[in-house]
Amino acid sequence: MPDSITRHFPHRFCRVPTRALRPRLTSARRLMISALRLTVEGSERVDTRIVDRSEFRLAGHAARVRLVRQGINPQMERHVTALPTEEHLRLKALGNTEPSGLLAVSDGLDPDYAEGSELTYLHGVAVSPGNPVPEDLDIIEVPAGRWVVLRTTGPHPQILQKAWAATASAWFPFNPWRLRPGPEIVAVLEPTKDFSAATCELWLPVEPA
Repeated sequence: MPDSITRHFPHRFCRVPTRALRPRLTSARRLMISALRLTVEGSERVDTRIVDRSEFRLAGHAARVRLVRQGINPQMERHVTALPTEEHLRLKALGNTEPSGLLAVSDGLDPDYAEGSELTYLHGVAVSPGNPVPEDLDIIEVPAGRWVVLRTTGPHPQILQKAWAATASAWFPFNPWRLRPGPEIVAVLEPTKDFSAATCELWLPVEPA
């Protein structure tokens, strides 16, 4: 697969939240979108919103990998690179709901984000419950619930990493939300031609604190 497509996904993604951000599972069905702002390193502005999503599915190619908190995750990188370009196009055509586009999904994360702990990494798309999924694809069922969605624009993947770190240290402590069990999803929506910069969305499952 071309390097430009490989860089579409955050193999360098750094996770730094604390145990306090990982509470029990809950769900909510009322429609609610609230716009918020997060400042990253005093200058970068990150659009943040709370979204109440109905159930959906994540379909694609999954692999068990080990968590690497900083730097390149070689297992994730090999997993995505091994897929032919045609498969990325097939997946993109299958997606029909938010989060939009090709997605990097981390599911079954250790509550403490321990270095070397195992998780399921899926390269795929979001699909409505009634939409047919080819039998050769893996599926993660996602129940209805609330999500905090961070939209970043800037150097890729650095701005995404900084936004995640700022969310853990500066957003969650001052807002009435906390993480709940569920997949963490990254979508790269508007990359430049060389993928040196991009508009991205980070979807994190949350519940009222």
